Amino acid sequence: MTTSLPKYLQDQEGLSEECKNFFSVLPKEKGWAGSYIYYYQGFWALPRIIQGTIACQQQFHAQDSDIILVTSPKSGTTWLKSLLFVLVNRMKYPVFEQNHPLLVKNPHDIILFLESRLYGDGLVPNFASFTSPRLLSTHLPFASLPKSVQDSKTKLVYLCRNPKDTFISMWHFINNLRLHHKDIHPIEEKFESFCKGVSLYGPFWNHVLDYWKQSIEKPNKVLFLMYEEIKVQPKLQLKRLAEFLECPFSIEEENCGVIDEILRMCSFENLSNLEVNTNGKLSTEELENKVFFRKGEVGDWKNYFTTEMSEKLDHIIEQQFQGSRIKFSYI
Repeated sequence: MTTSLPKYLQDQEGLSEECKNFFSVLPKEKGWAGSYIYYYQGFWALPRIIQGTIACQQQFHAQDSDIILVTSPKSGTTWLKSLLFVLVNRMKYPVFEQNHPLLVKNPHDIILFLESRLYGDGLVPNFASFTSPRLLSTHLPFASLPKSVQDSKTKLVYLCRNPKDTFISMWHFINNLRLHHKDIHPIEEKFESFCKGVSLYGPFWNHVLDYWKQSIEKPNKVLFLMYEEIKVQPKLQLKRLAEFLECPFSIEEENCGVIDEILRMCSFENLSNLEVNTNGKLSTEELENKVFFRKGEVGDWKNYFTTEMSEKLDHIIEQQFQGSRIKFSYI
């Protein structure tokens, strides 16, 4: 694979001296993608992500009708972007029509990340072409969302995945992007970082718990979904998502198989085999779309974790999530 690191995952090359000075005083650890990862506003991120975060916080003006998909990296973002787009736009783009946008564009080119795609590298996004409701996405922790998002009626859809599969997926993803560097991260090294909370947008547990608490306090604003639950009960969870977004399925739609077709269209098997996702690249990066499709399974961590690794992470998760009602499914 000749994929090079996308800009938002690169180090400080090309940044101004002022920016470099800013990062010089931030806590840092050995990086996941770049040389170092920096601690800012309570989470770990790469320099360009932090730049985009600051720009987004300063410039983004949320609308009450906005829908923002939120995930910790490698938690099923591609899948939920697909489901969200097809669900919300099913009147504009009927699922049984052959020229559906999802069939010719990668989900990450359809629903864009705020801090990396829209506000990254000093970009000033033009939202004039966005139709309402605007569909957006982010990996940012709740506390680092733009204030207008927190204060408005913008709806947040949070997708959580079990930490073991999340870690394995993140490790594979970053290593796939680094193949050309010939310095693949050993799993033991990155596992220790993850356990210390040092991962992209981590600590993982802070990210999850903050949105979980918001979903309890503001159930009309934040919907908390579990990746594994969608796998087990896809119809039920899709209907739950539709009701939260105030676009529930009609009896006629259910009888006509609309729900089944949405799930089929957005399935890993269908998306991963589309021409755009097997041979295409993202529109703004030299990043091959196929890197977003690996297995899409629950329990793949068992092929990589030692007993000691599993027990160590179990202990950390038990401590960090004590008192919450979150229960992770690992199989």
